[in-house]
Amino acid sequence: MDLEFSPEEIAFRDEVRTFITENYPEELRGKQDEGDELTKEDFLSWHRVLHKKGWVAPAWPVEYGGTGWTVTQRFIFSEETARADCIRLMPFGLTMVGPVIYTFGTPEQKAHFLPRILSGEDWWCQGYSEPGSGSDLASLRTKAVRDGDHYVVNGQKTWTTMAQHADWGFFLVRTDPDAKMQEGISFLLIDMKTPGIEVRPIITLGGEHEVNEVFLDNVKVPVENRVFEENKGWTCAKFLLAHERVGIAGVAASKRGIEKIKDIARTEIDGDKPLLANPFYRRKVAELEMDLTALEFTELRTLAGEAAGKGPGPESSVLKIKGSEIQQRLTELALEAAGHYGAPYFRGFGEGDNEHPIGPDWAHRTAPSYYNMRKTTIYGGSNEIQRNIIAKMVLGL
Repeated sequence: MDLEFSPEEIAFRDEVRTFITENYPEELRGKQDEGDELTKEDFLSWHRVLHKKGWVAPAWPVEYGGTGWTVTQRFIFSEETARADCIRLMPFGLTMVGPVIYTFGTPEQKAHFLPRILSGEDWWCQGYSEPGSGSDLASLRTKAVRDGDHYVVNGQKTWTTMAQHADWGFFLVRTDPDAKMQEGISFLLIDMKTPGIEVRPIITLGGEHEVNEVFLDNVKVPVENRVFEENKGWTCAKFLLAHERVGIAGVAASKRGIEKIKDIARTEIDGDKPLLANPFYRRKVAELEMDLTALEFTELRTLAGEAAGKGPGPESSVLKIKGSEIQQRLTELALEAAGHYGAPYFRGFGEGDNEHPIGPDWAHRTAPSYYNMRKTTIYGGSNEIQRNIIAKMVLGL
Protein backbone atom coordinates (compact mmCIF):
# COMPACT_ATOMS: atom_id res chain seq x y z
CA MET A 1 0.00 0.00 0.00
CA ASP A 2 1.46 3.34 -1.07
CA LEU A 3 1.11 5.71 1.89
CA GLU A 4 2.70 8.73 0.22
CA PHE A 5 0.39 11.48 -1.00
CA SER A 6 0.78 12.62 -4.59
CA PRO A 7 1.49 16.31 -5.35
CA GLU A 8 -2.19 16.69 -6.30
CA GLU A 9 -3.29 15.18 -3.00
CA ILE A 10 -0.94 17.43 -1.04
CA ALA A 11 -2.40 20.42 -2.87
CA PHE A 12 -5.90 19.20 -1.93
CA ARG A 13 -4.83 18.83 1.71
CA ASP A 14 -3.54 22.41 1.69
CA GLU A 15 -6.81 23.59 0.16
CA VAL A 16 -8.80 21.89 2.93
CA ARG A 17 -6.55 23.35 5.64
CA THR A 18 -6.89 26.84 4.24
CA PHE A 19 -10.64 26.52 3.92
CA ILE A 20 -11.01 25.39 7.54
CA THR A 21 -8.75 28.16 8.81
CA GLU A 22 -10.72 30.81 6.95
CA ASN A 23 -14.26 29.48 7.34
CA TYR A 24 -14.64 27.44 10.52
CA PRO A 25 -17.08 29.41 12.73
CA GLU A 26 -15.19 31.46 15.28
CA GLU A 27 -17.70 30.72 18.03
CA LEU A 28 -16.96 26.99 17.73
CA ARG A 29 -13.17 27.21 18.04
CA GLY A 30 -11.96 25.41 21.14
CA LYS A 31 -15.46 24.47 22.22
CA GLN A 32 -14.80 20.73 22.06
CA ASP A 33 -11.44 21.03 23.79
CA GLU A 34 -13.15 22.82 26.67
CA GLY A 35 -15.82 20.12 26.93
CA ASP A 36 -18.74 22.49 26.35
CA GLU A 37 -22.09 20.95 25.47
CA LEU A 38 -22.80 21.60 21.81
CA THR A 39 -26.17 23.00 20.75
CA LYS A 40 -28.18 22.26 17.64
CA GLU A 41 -27.12 25.63 16.23
CA ASP A 42 -23.46 24.74 16.84
CA PHE A 43 -23.79 21.64 14.68
CA LEU A 44 -25.79 23.43 12.00
CA SER A 45 -23.46 26.41 11.72
CA TRP A 46 -20.56 24.22 10.52
CA HIS A 47 -22.98 22.07 8.49
CA ARG A 48 -24.19 25.14 6.58
CA VAL A 49 -20.64 26.29 5.84
CA LEU A 50 -19.77 22.90 4.34
CA HIS A 51 -23.04 22.73 2.43
CA LYS A 52 -22.40 26.13 0.84
CA LYS A 53 -18.97 24.89 -0.23
CA GLY A 54 -20.42 21.61 -1.55
CA TRP A 55 -18.41 19.53 0.93
CA VAL A 56 -21.09 18.39 3.37
CA ALA A 57 -21.54 14.84 2.00
CA PRO A 58 -18.24 13.61 0.52
CA ALA A 59 -19.34 9.98 0.33
CA TRP A 60 -22.62 10.60 -1.53
CA PRO A 61 -22.85 9.96 -5.28
CA VAL A 62 -22.29 13.13 -7.29
CA GLU A 63 -25.80 12.99 -8.77
CA TYR A 64 -27.26 13.41 -5.29
CA GLY A 65 -24.90 16.13 -4.08
CA GLY A 66 -21.64 14.33 -3.34
CA THR A 67 -18.20 15.77 -4.02
CA GLY A 68 -16.86 13.15 -6.41
CA TRP A 69 -13.69 12.93 -4.33
CA THR A 70 -11.41 9.93 -4.42
CA VAL A 71 -11.08 7.69 -1.39
CA THR A 72 -7.79 9.38 -0.56
CA GLN A 73 -9.34 12.83 -0.71
CA ARG A 74 -12.12 11.74 1.63
CA PHE A 75 -9.50 10.34 3.99
CA ILE A 76 -7.53 13.59 3.87
CA PHE A 77 -10.68 15.61 4.55
CA SER A 78 -11.54 13.55 7.64
CA GLU A 79 -7.94 13.86 8.85
CA GLU A 80 -7.85 17.61 8.44
CA THR A 81 -11.22 18.29 10.07
CA ALA A 82 -10.15 16.15 13.05
CA ARG A 83 -6.74 17.85 13.22
CA ALA A 84 -8.47 21.24 13.38
CA ASP A 85 -10.87 19.89 16.05
CA CYS A 86 -13.90 20.68 13.91
CA ILE A 87 -17.12 19.43 15.44
CA ARG A 88 -18.43 16.21 13.96
CA LEU A 89 -21.51 16.63 11.82
CA MET A 90 -24.60 14.79 13.03
CA PRO A 91 -24.55 11.45 11.18
CA PHE A 92 -28.24 10.54 11.24
CA GLY A 93 -29.13 12.37 8.05
CA LEU A 94 -25.84 12.50 6.16
CA THR A 95 -24.36 9.06 6.78
CA MET A 96 -27.34 6.98 7.86
CA VAL A 97 -30.76 7.70 6.37
CA GLY A 98 -29.44 9.68 3.39
CA PRO A 99 -27.64 6.68 1.85
CA VAL A 100 -30.69 4.50 2.58
CA ILE A 101 -32.95 6.92 0.72
CA TYR A 102 -30.72 7.32 -2.34
CA THR A 103 -30.19 3.55 -2.48
CA PHE A 104 -33.69 2.21 -1.74
CA GLY A 105 -36.01 5.23 -1.91
CA THR A 106 -38.52 6.24 -4.56
CA PRO A 107 -37.77 9.12 -6.94
CA GLU A 108 -40.22 11.24 -4.95
CA GLN A 109 -38.49 10.43 -1.64
CA LYS A 110 -35.09 11.26 -3.12
CA ALA A 111 -36.32 14.56 -4.57
CA HIS A 112 -37.94 15.66 -1.31
CA PHE A 113 -35.62 14.45 1.44
CA LEU A 114 -32.07 14.46 0.04
CA PRO A 115 -31.78 18.23 -0.61
CA ARG A 116 -33.17 18.96 2.87
CA ILE A 117 -30.65 16.61 4.47
CA LEU A 118 -27.80 18.28 2.59
CA SER A 119 -28.89 21.79 3.55
CA GLY A 120 -29.50 20.89 7.19
CA GLU A 121 -33.11 22.00 6.90
CA ASP A 122 -34.22 18.65 8.34
CA TRP A 123 -32.60 17.28 11.51
CA TRP A 124 -32.94 13.50 11.83
CA CYS A 125 -32.99 10.97 14.65
CA GLN A 126 -32.86 7.17 14.65
CA GLY A 127 -35.69 5.02 16.02
CA TYR A 128 -34.08 1.59 16.30
CA SER A 129 -33.43 0.50 19.92
CA GLU A 130 -36.28 -0.33 22.27
CA PRO A 131 -36.45 -1.42 25.90
CA GLY A 132 -35.47 -5.06 25.59
CA SER A 133 -34.53 -4.79 21.90
CA GLY A 134 -31.08 -3.29 21.51
CA SER A 135 -28.38 -5.74 20.50
CA ASP A 136 -31.12 -8.16 19.43
CA LEU A 137 -32.72 -5.50 17.27
CA ALA A 138 -34.83 -7.91 15.24
CA SER A 139 -36.93 -8.58 18.37
CA LEU A 140 -38.37 -5.04 18.26
CA ARG A 141 -42.04 -4.71 19.16
CA THR A 142 -43.10 -1.25 17.91
CA LYS A 143 -45.89 -2.13 15.50
CA ALA A 144 -47.38 -0.46 12.46
CA VAL A 145 -50.82 -1.51 11.25
CA ARG A 146 -51.89 -0.62 7.70
CA ASP A 147 -55.07 1.48 7.57
CA GLY A 148 -55.78 2.54 3.99
CA ASP A 149 -53.06 4.94 2.85
CA HIS A 150 -51.55 5.23 6.36
CA TYR A 151 -49.83 3.11 8.97
CA VAL A 152 -50.87 3.50 12.60
CA VAL A 153 -47.75 3.16 14.74
CA ASN A 154 -47.64 2.27 18.44
CA GLY A 155 -44.60 1.54 20.58
CA GLN A 156 -41.56 2.93 22.33
CA LYS A 157 -37.98 3.68 21.26
CA THR A 158 -35.09 4.48 23.58
CA TRP A 159 -31.58 5.98 23.52
CA THR A 160 -32.78 8.18 20.65
CA THR A 161 -29.90 10.60 20.24
CA MET A 162 -30.81 14.28 19.78
CA ALA A 163 -34.50 13.48 19.26
CA GLN A 164 -35.32 16.64 21.20
CA HIS A 165 -34.15 18.61 18.14
CA ALA A 166 -35.35 16.27 15.40
CA ASP A 167 -37.67 17.26 12.56
CA TRP A 168 -37.82 13.71 11.19
CA GLY A 169 -36.94 10.22 12.36
CA PHE A 170 -36.32 6.92 10.60
CA PHE A 171 -37.95 4.06 12.46
CA LEU A 172 -37.95 0.30 12.29
CA VAL A 173 -41.46 -1.04 12.95
CA ARG A 174 -43.09 -4.46 12.86
CA THR A 175 -45.66 -4.72 10.07
CA ASP A 176 -46.14 -8.50 10.10
CA PRO A 177 -46.26 -9.99 13.60
CA ASP A 178 -46.55 -13.53 12.22
CA ALA A 179 -43.42 -13.46 10.04
CA LYS A 180 -39.93 -14.45 11.12
CA MET A 181 -38.38 -11.64 13.14
CA GLN A 182 -36.26 -10.06 10.39
CA GLU A 183 -38.91 -10.63 7.71
CA GLY A 184 -41.76 -8.69 9.30
CA ILE A 185 -40.06 -5.29 9.71
CA SER A 186 -40.55 -2.11 7.68
CA PHE A 187 -38.53 1.11 7.46
CA LEU A 188 -40.62 4.27 7.97
CA LEU A 189 -39.78 7.97 7.75
CA ILE A 190 -41.81 9.78 10.44
CA ASP A 191 -42.40 13.49 10.89
CA MET A 192 -41.56 14.11 14.56
CA LYS A 193 -44.28 16.77 14.78
CA THR A 194 -46.98 14.17 14.10
CA PRO A 195 -49.63 13.99 16.86
CA GLY A 196 -49.04 11.09 19.23
CA ILE A 197 -45.23 11.43 19.44
CA GLU A 198 -43.76 12.25 22.85
CA VAL A 199 -40.03 12.76 23.47
CA ARG A 200 -38.80 12.38 27.05
CA PRO A 201 -35.22 13.24 28.03
CA ILE A 202 -32.69 10.82 29.52
CA ILE A 203 -29.95 12.71 31.38
CA THR A 204 -26.59 10.97 31.26
CA LEU A 205 -24.13 10.53 34.14
CA GLY A 206 -22.18 13.45 32.69
CA GLY A 207 -25.21 15.70 33.01
CA GLU A 208 -25.92 15.97 29.27
CA HIS A 209 -29.30 15.79 27.58
CA GLU A 210 -28.09 13.76 24.64
CA VAL A 211 -30.46 10.79 24.50
CA ASN A 212 -34.20 10.33 24.87
CA GLU A 213 -37.14 7.98 25.04
CA VAL A 214 -39.68 8.32 22.23
CA PHE A 215 -43.26 7.17 22.69
CA LEU A 216 -45.57 6.63 19.70
CA ASP A 217 -49.30 6.51 20.45
CA ASN A 218 -51.53 5.90 17.40
CA VAL A 219 -49.15 7.88 15.18
CA LYS A 220 -50.41 8.09 11.59
CA VAL A 221 -47.68 7.75 8.95
CA PRO A 222 -48.41 7.96 5.22
CA VAL A 223 -47.58 4.75 3.36
CA GLU A 224 -45.60 6.89 0.91
CA ASN A 225 -43.10 7.43 3.76
CA ARG A 226 -42.14 3.76 3.80
CA VAL A 227 -38.71 3.14 2.26
CA PHE A 228 -38.41 -0.03 0.17
CA GLU A 229 -40.97 -2.84 0.34
CA GLU A 230 -43.26 -3.63 3.23
CA ASN A 231 -41.70 -6.23 5.55
CA LYS A 232 -38.31 -5.76 3.84
CA GLY A 233 -37.03 -3.01 6.14
CA TRP A 234 -34.36 -5.28 7.57
CA THR A 235 -32.53 -4.96 4.27
CA CYS A 236 -32.38 -1.17 4.80
CA ALA A 237 -31.44 -1.64 8.45
CA LYS A 238 -28.45 -3.88 7.68
CA PHE A 239 -27.27 -1.50 4.95
CA LEU A 240 -27.50 1.47 7.32
CA LEU A 241 -25.77 -0.30 10.23
CA ALA A 242 -22.81 -1.33 8.05
CA HIS A 243 -22.23 2.32 7.11
CA GLU A 244 -22.79 3.46 10.71
CA ARG A 245 -20.16 1.02 12.02
CA VAL A 246 -17.51 2.40 9.65
CA GLY A 247 -18.23 5.89 10.99
CA ILE A 248 -18.13 4.74 14.61
CA ALA A 249 -14.47 3.76 14.17
CA GLY A 250 -13.54 7.46 14.45
CA VAL A 251 -9.91 6.95 13.44
CA ALA A 252 -9.12 10.59 12.68
CA ALA A 253 -10.67 11.83 15.93
CA SER A 254 -8.81 9.18 17.93
CA LYS A 255 -5.51 10.26 16.37
CA ARG A 256 -6.15 13.76 17.65
CA GLY A 257 -7.13 12.25 21.00
CA ILE A 258 -3.77 10.53 21.30
CA GLU A 259 -1.98 13.80 20.62
CA LYS A 260 -4.01 15.42 23.42
CA ILE A 261 -3.06 12.57 25.78
CA LYS A 262 0.61 13.06 24.91
CA ASP A 263 0.37 16.79 25.56
CA ILE A 264 -1.22 16.12 28.95
CA ALA A 265 1.35 13.46 29.82
CA ARG A 266 4.26 15.75 28.97
CA THR A 267 3.26 18.39 31.54
CA GLU A 268 3.93 18.43 35.26
CA ILE A 269 1.00 18.51 37.68
CA ASP A 270 1.64 19.84 41.20
CA GLY A 271 5.37 19.47 40.69
CA ASP A 272 5.21 15.75 39.88
CA LYS A 273 7.18 14.34 36.98
CA PRO A 274 5.36 14.19 33.64
CA LEU A 275 3.42 10.96 33.19
CA LEU A 276 5.40 10.06 30.08
CA ALA A 277 8.38 9.64 32.41
CA ASN A 278 6.49 6.67 33.88
CA PRO A 279 7.35 3.61 31.77
CA PHE A 280 4.03 1.89 32.54
CA TYR A 281 1.94 4.85 31.38
CA ARG A 282 4.24 5.41 28.38
CA ARG A 283 3.72 1.78 27.39
CA LYS A 284 -0.07 2.18 27.48
CA VAL A 285 0.14 5.20 25.18
CA ALA A 286 2.50 3.39 22.79
CA GLU A 287 0.31 0.28 22.62
CA LEU A 288 -2.76 2.39 21.96
CA GLU A 289 -0.99 4.28 19.18
CA MET A 290 0.07 1.02 17.51
CA ASP A 291 -3.47 -0.36 17.69
CA LEU A 292 -4.78 2.84 16.15
CA THR A 293 -2.28 2.63 13.30
CA ALA A 294 -3.44 -0.92 12.54
CA LEU A 295 -7.06 0.28 12.62
CA GLU A 296 -6.20 3.11 10.23
CA PHE A 297 -4.90 0.60 7.67
CA THR A 298 -8.12 -1.40 8.03
CA GLU A 299 -10.16 1.73 7.42
CA LEU A 300 -8.10 2.52 4.31
CA ARG A 301 -8.73 -0.99 2.97
CA THR A 302 -12.44 -0.57 3.62
CA LEU A 303 -12.48 2.77 1.79
CA ALA A 304 -10.55 1.25 -1.10
CA GLY A 305 -13.15 -1.50 -1.30
CA GLU A 306 -15.93 1.10 -1.45
CA ALA A 307 -14.07 2.89 -4.24
CA ALA A 308 -14.02 -0.41 -6.13
CA GLY A 309 -17.79 -0.66 -5.84
CA LYS A 310 -17.96 -2.93 -2.80
CA GLY A 311 -20.20 -1.92 0.08
CA PRO A 312 -18.94 -2.23 3.66
CA GLY A 313 -18.73 -5.91 4.58
CA PRO A 314 -17.71 -7.73 7.76
CA GLU A 315 -14.67 -5.46 8.01
CA SER A 316 -17.07 -2.77 9.23
CA SER A 317 -17.56 -4.93 12.32
CA VAL A 318 -13.79 -5.00 12.88
CA LEU A 319 -13.69 -1.22 12.59
CA LYS A 320 -16.55 -0.84 15.04
CA ILE A 321 -15.01 -3.17 17.65
CA LYS A 322 -11.50 -1.78 17.60
CA GLY A 323 -12.51 1.84 17.03
CA SER A 324 -14.90 1.89 19.98
CA GLU A 325 -12.42 0.12 22.25
CA ILE A 326 -9.70 2.63 21.35
CA GLN A 327 -12.04 5.54 22.11
CA GLN A 328 -12.73 4.05 25.53
CA ARG A 329 -9.04 3.51 26.22
CA LEU A 330 -8.37 7.16 25.39
CA THR A 331 -10.83 8.30 28.06
CA GLU A 332 -9.32 5.81 30.52
CA LEU A 333 -5.84 7.26 29.96
CA ALA A 334 -7.17 10.81 30.35
CA LEU A 335 -8.92 9.93 33.61
CA GLU A 336 -5.82 8.17 34.87
CA ALA A 337 -3.80 11.29 34.09
CA ALA A 338 -6.32 13.52 35.87
CA GLY A 339 -6.30 11.38 39.01
CA HIS A 340 -8.32 12.90 41.85
CA TYR A 341 -8.79 16.10 39.84
CA GLY A 342 -11.00 14.17 37.41
CA ALA A 343 -13.59 12.99 39.91
CA PRO A 344 -16.38 13.80 40.35
CA TYR A 345 -16.60 16.96 38.23
CA PHE A 346 -19.77 17.28 36.18
CA ARG A 347 -21.06 19.90 33.82
CA GLY A 348 -21.78 23.16 35.64
CA PHE A 349 -19.64 22.40 38.69
CA GLY A 350 -18.34 25.64 40.18
CA GLU A 351 -20.43 27.90 37.95
CA GLY A 352 -21.11 31.22 39.64
CA ASP A 353 -18.06 30.94 41.89
CA ASN A 354 -15.13 33.30 41.56
CA GLU A 355 -12.77 30.35 41.72
CA HIS A 356 -12.64 27.70 39.04
CA PRO A 357 -12.64 24.09 40.32
CA ILE A 358 -9.18 23.12 41.48
CA GLY A 359 -6.70 21.37 39.23
CA PRO A 360 -5.89 21.76 35.51
CA ASP A 361 -8.74 22.83 33.24
CA TRP A 362 -8.51 19.75 31.02
CA ALA A 363 -9.15 17.47 34.02
CA HIS A 364 -12.65 18.73 34.80
CA ARG A 365 -14.41 16.83 32.03
CA THR A 366 -12.44 13.56 32.13
CA ALA A 367 -14.88 11.67 34.38
CA PRO A 368 -18.06 12.58 32.44
CA SER A 369 -16.26 11.81 29.16
CA TYR A 370 -15.20 8.45 30.54
CA TYR A 371 -18.78 7.63 31.55
CA ASN A 372 -20.21 8.79 28.23
CA MET A 373 -17.81 6.73 26.15
CA ARG A 374 -18.96 3.47 27.80
CA LYS A 375 -21.76 3.54 25.22
CA THR A 376 -19.50 3.19 22.18
CA THR A 377 -19.15 -0.59 22.50
CA ILE A 378 -22.96 -0.91 22.65
CA TYR A 379 -24.52 1.34 20.00
CA GLY A 380 -24.44 0.45 16.31
CA GLY A 381 -24.72 -3.19 17.38
CA SER A 382 -22.85 -4.26 20.51
CA ASN A 383 -19.28 -5.50 20.13
CA GLU A 384 -20.43 -8.97 21.20
CA ILE A 385 -22.80 -9.01 18.22
CA GLN A 386 -20.01 -7.78 15.93
CA ARG A 387 -17.81 -10.69 17.01
CA ASN A 388 -20.64 -13.06 16.09
CA ILE A 389 -20.84 -11.42 12.64
CA ILE A 390 -17.09 -11.83 12.14
CA ALA A 391 -17.24 -15.47 13.29
CA LYS A 392 -19.99 -16.21 10.77
CA MET A 393 -18.99 -14.06 7.77
CA VAL A 394 -15.18 -14.30 8.00
CA LEU A 395 -14.37 -17.48 9.92
CA GLY A 396 -17.38 -19.46 8.69
CA LEU A 397 -18.30 -20.68 12.16
